[in-house]
Amino acid sequence: MPAPPILVTGAAGFIGFHVARRLIEDGRDVVGIDNLNAYYDPKLKEARLAELARHDKFQFHKLDLADRGGMAALFADRGFAQVVHLGAQAGVRHSLSAPHDYIDSNICGFLNVLEGCRNAGARHLLYASSSSVYGANTKMPFSVGQNVDHPLSLYGASKKANELMAHAYAHLFDLPVTGLRFFTVYGPWGRPDMAMWLFTAAILEGRPIKLFNNGDMRRDFTYVDDVAISVVKLIDHVAQGNPAWSGDSPDPATSRAPYRIYNIGNHTPVDLMEVVRLLETALGKKANRELLPMQPGDVPETCAEVEDLRNAVGFAPNTPIEVGIGKFVDWFRAYHGI
Repeated sequence: MPAPPILVTGAAGFIGFHVARRLIEDGRDVVGIDNLNAYYDPKLKEARLAELARHDKFQFHKLDLADRGGMAALFADRGFAQVVHLGAQAGVRHSLSAPHDYIDSNICGFLNVLEGCRNAGARHLLYASSSSVYGANTKMPFSVGQNVDHPLSLYGASKKANELMAHAYAHLFDLPVTGLRFFTVYGPWGRPDMAMWLFTAAILEGRPIKLFNNGDMRRDFTYVDDVAISVVKLIDHVAQGNPAWSGDSPDPATSRAPYRIYNIGNHTPVDLMEVVRLLETALGKKANRELLPMQPGDVPETCAEVEDLRNAVGFAPNTPIEVGIGKFVDWFRAYHGI
């Protein structure tokens, strides 16, 4: 008997597309949803969907996470046992100017996913959190064992809220939940609002690239194929309660309830100036640099501790930045016909 389909929310998004494609390549049936909003050019999202639609194992529904009735109807109709929730309003800087988008999608939308999973009796919910939850933390590498109560953006706060909401449902309804803290994901089919795309487009067009904090930034750039592999491996690694968990000394990454948190990062921070240099080499063109002060809500450095992930599934992201940038640039040129 074939395995039931997996629901992937945000299937037209960057990470959602790659996870859905890998599941399909592994022989799994996937139902994808997305609202195809205009946060960035919907044509890119439609192009990703066109790639997925080439496979008969993929079905798509245009649906907004915040549509309570639509989400309830979808879960009632399909009764998903496994859900990978990657749909969200993304972007730290956008949350400064459009905060309500984050409450509608990341809070109300996530509640609809939790309710759908509860009512359908789902066996496992994996959901996207973010390295942004570490906020004002400065101890490197960022560990899932750290307290994360000082977000520096509403986006980060919404992702922390997701982790708290997920724990409540794990405790109340015995719903296994796994949170995925993604670290600066990049690669083919990436987002136009992220540094890798912005820098590449600006260099090719001869425009200056904006380097915040005068370029003194380090990021744990994580190649998207490594992210997709990590997520897919975790789907069948169902979250379980930790019998050693103690309320006297609570471990933030586990619980007596079936609740787990993992960092999904490369564990190798890269200087932003090095990323620019590698892009210049791959593109064969020099960048014009515009040095700017730190942006509100931003942090100077990120680095993921990933031993928990490696111990859980025997894998952690490891693609070197120069390899990943080369693949991104090749895709960027092909996509834009350059």
